[in-house]
Amino acid sequence: MHFSEQDIENLDKVYRINLINSCSGYKSANLIGSVSEERINNLAIFSSITHLGSNPPLLGFFLRPTEIIPRHTYLNIKENSYYTINSVQLEFVDKAHHTSAKYDRKISEFDITKIKSEIINNFPAPYVKSSSVKIGMKFVEEIKINYNKSRLIVGKIVELNVDDNLITNDGFINLSDAKIATISGCDGYSFPKSNSRKGYQKPQKS
Repeated sequence: MHFSEQDIENLDKVYRINLINSCSGYKSANLIGSVSEERINNLAIFSSITHLGSNPPLLGFFLRPTEIIPRHTYLNIKENSYYTINSVQLEFVDKAHHTSAKYDRKISEFDITKIKSEIINNFPAPYVKSSSVKIGMKFVEEIKINYNKSRLIVGKIVELNVDDNLITNDGFINLSDAKIATISGCDGYSFPKSNSRKGYQKPQKS
């Protein structure tokens, strides 16, 4: 099928959302935990988290426009600076997906979904207790994309908690062993079953 620019603009809204969200392939599924000044924990699922560098260790995620619809995760990060990124496993993927529902800011998604939170080493934001990979983040900067008014939120990894059995001798985290989810589109979840590592590549000598 071929979709021209005009075709895409004229598509039914839901069809266009599903098409454009899935055409770029599989994305990581993560729950971001944050807390407001009123000490109300928030939990929301994101599929836009991306690696931005290892030294310093930076991760970014994208937020849709915040001017019309308040984004609780964004408000909490601006108030508190700290947040967590947590993997989503097969056994609680349904609960994790429900965090995308729009609740009032005074309602904690941890409570609604019965996903247990935990504090590790007095970190000032809640982790997901069931996650195999838990990342403690500190806000660094935000970059506004003027074309569609979305925002790239950049944070530094200041704490990392990983199940012992997932880390190989060279530091690689074997996510497939923990049945960690990926997302395609807005609501399609997949669970990779194996890894094929190709190693660091160098130019071939002629």
